[in-house]
Amino acid sequence: MMKSSEFFLPGGRDGVLLIHGLTGTPAEMRFVGKGLHRAGYSVLGMQLAGHCGSEADLLATGWRDWYQSVTDAADHLAGKVDRLFVGGLSMGALLALKLAAERPAQVNGLALYGTTFAYDGWTIPRIAKLSFLLPLAIRLGIGRKQRFMEKPPYGIKCERVRQRIAGSMLAGDSSAGGLPGNPWPSLAEFYRLSSRVRKQLDQVRAPCLVVHSANDDVASVRNAQIVERSVGAEVETMLLHNSYHMVTVDQEHRQVVARSADFFSRCLGDGNGTSPIRQAV
Repeated sequence: MMKSSEFFLPGGRDGVLLIHGLTGTPAEMRFVGKGLHRAGYSVLGMQLAGHCGSEADLLATGWRDWYQSVTDAADHLAGKVDRLFVGGLSMGALLALKLAAERPAQVNGLALYGTTFAYDGWTIPRIAKLSFLLPLAIRLGIGRKQRFMEKPPYGIKCERVRQRIAGSMLAGDSSAGGLPGNPWPSLAEFYRLSSRVRKQLDQVRAPCLVVHSANDDVASVRNAQIVERSVGAEVETMLLHNSYHMVTVDQEHRQVVARSADFFSRCLGDGNGTSPIRQAV
């Protein structure tokens, strides 16, 4: 049964599963979903466990719950299509990579938007850049009630879109704008997931489209470079220059949609199992 914030756009026999980020919402994947649907794909914008509700809802879950919701959604969509592609934003990209590493026969290609292994962008406070230490701190009972609050520009360069999404977030509409802060225990879970996914990257066999902003305010381009040098698959990179972290909704989202649709089409190859994907920057 679909959650209230999820969306499904029925189309052809090739499907795309879209995964939002930590404290985010399926709404941040809707532009891409609609564009891919217009290109002929069936699209499922899923909701991660514990998201689109209260902070307490999020804190009741961890990375294993988030990943379980991804595998459940993948199985659900795979039952409706012949071939499955997966796109993920921020932490959603990590979950997409994990799925591809563990289910190489199920995932035909990946679109990785603003991949985040570490929060190291130019708006991240120096103390927050040490948040990779949070798993240890939480185990020691430190900071269980603390959180890092979101700050402008909230990952969005386009002022109009930023005002709309930040307005929903700050007004408490988590299903539309996500939560305004990252609880430390949830960030600790994120870093546990990040550590595990980095160890699995060489198991990824699905071709990867890496889309990242050169000016990402949340996760520097170093995160994209980890994918480029570590996955056991062919990689294309699309570097954006007029967007911030939320590339799926920001000023270049139409280019992101077009490149994603083209990439997935080329992943399908010539019908004889041959993929024309080549590494590009």
